[in-house]
Amino acid sequence: MNTPIRVIVTGGAGFIGVHTVGRLIGEGFGVLVIDDLRHACGEPLPSNAELEAADLGSAAAAHAVARFRPDAILHLAAQGGVSRSVRDPAGDALSNVVGTVSMLKASADAGCSRFVLASSGGAIYGRAQRLPTPERSTPKPLSPYGAAKLAAEGYLGMFARTFGLRTLALRYSNVYGPFQDGSGEAGVVAITCERLLSSRRPEIRGDGLQTRDFVFVADVADANVRALRSSAVGAMNIGTGVANSVRSVVDELVAAAGYVGPIDFVQGRPGEVRDTALDTRRAATVLQWRDPTQLRKGLRQTFTSFQERARRGTVRATAMTDGAEATPGRGSREGSG
Repeated sequence: MNTPIRVIVTGGAGFIGVHTVGRLIGEGFGVLVIDDLRHACGEPLPSNAELEAADLGSAAAAHAVARFRPDAILHLAAQGGVSRSVRDPAGDALSNVVGTVSMLKASADAGCSRFVLASSGGAIYGRAQRLPTPERSTPKPLSPYGAAKLAAEGYLGMFARTFGLRTLALRYSNVYGPFQDGSGEAGVVAITCERLLSSRRPEIRGDGLQTRDFVFVADVADANVRALRSSAVGAMNIGTGVANSVRSVVDELVAAAGYVGPIDFVQGRPGEVRDTALDTRRAATVLQWRDPTQLRKGLRQTFTSFQERARRGTVRATAMTDGAEATPGRGSREGSG
């Protein structure tokens, strides 16, 4: 497969999108971002990245794809949040399934040859019998969010078979890092940083012993770029393979903040998985994607970034987020898992 030159990134103004677009521009790609900007992360896009402010299902978005004629599409945009999907499964399907199908159809019509989807390893596998969980495990999602991502992957396979698209679903674990939204249902890392910096007590949902595979956003951006350049198809896990408890993550951020005080424990969310960790050997072999950022280092970098944004008074968007920790918005992805 030839390296794509022109890439569309849906949700490119979001948390993962901004990091990825920066990488793509830095490596010489031509980039068009399609984003409705309702859940942008607040950081500016590179000046030489084009922007189409449009909903994914709109005629404007389809026309933008036809005009730009991309070699590849990286589909990050989604509506995220396990709890949100439980409250409104139909709305979740409209954003995460219909929105994906709209982009797939626009891709096929424009002659695009490569489509990479941001999927969810944490939400799709459900109560996996094996940890770390390999891609061959049978998906058994516990939430509408996970079911919608699995359905979207089904459409990827259909468009590959029928229209010849080379499609790949990247099943992210719990993504965290600078620029993530820390309000609403966002990831535990971002929420804890926001609470600590606004003089509120840290909060843990459930007993804090539930485990997650936390992967740093810069590593995810690197995986995205490698995936666009590769000819890999099917599904691929993007995580660290290491399960860390939510309590240990909160404790690390508390230490970084120098906070001394109580931690509040509140009721967990329905539809969340107890333990997740992803087997990433396929990504290591196929994409040469290895040596993810060590968790303590990534958490410290993230907290420092939140401190700097707080000093600048950066306005944050309203959150929409992923399977227990973090997820997307319809135009801007906030994280996933």
